[in-house]
Amino acid sequence: MAARSKDKVAREARERTRIYQARAQMHEDRARRRTRDNVVASIVGAVIVVLAVAGQFVYYTNGPGAPEPTPSPSATTPAPTPEDPGDGTTEGPAGEPTEGPAEEPSEEPTE
Repeated sequence: MAARSKDKVAREARERTRIYQARAQMHEDRARRRTRDNVVASIVGAVIVVLAVAGQFVYYTNGPGAPEPTPSPSATTPAPTPEDPGDGTTEGPAGEPTEGPAEEPSEEPTE
């Protein structure tokens, strides 16, 4: 009868050892999985932040959120043309300036 109790004690010890090793392996696996999940979540979060910043940048530089361009002060004054130098004189038939306003053609026929 003593042999049976030794076998039973040894079998129970092997079972406890197997259960302990299984729990230890499960604990290591969970720790590795948590680490991996944290790395993946950090990368995904960083990508989302970068995309949000890039989207805001594009929206406010090119999209409907872009400020309206304002005309510069130099764009408001027209440049003088050869027909109208802008100083009240006009060119005559020989290209010489004449004083006074230019005569506009009349609608009456001339003979």
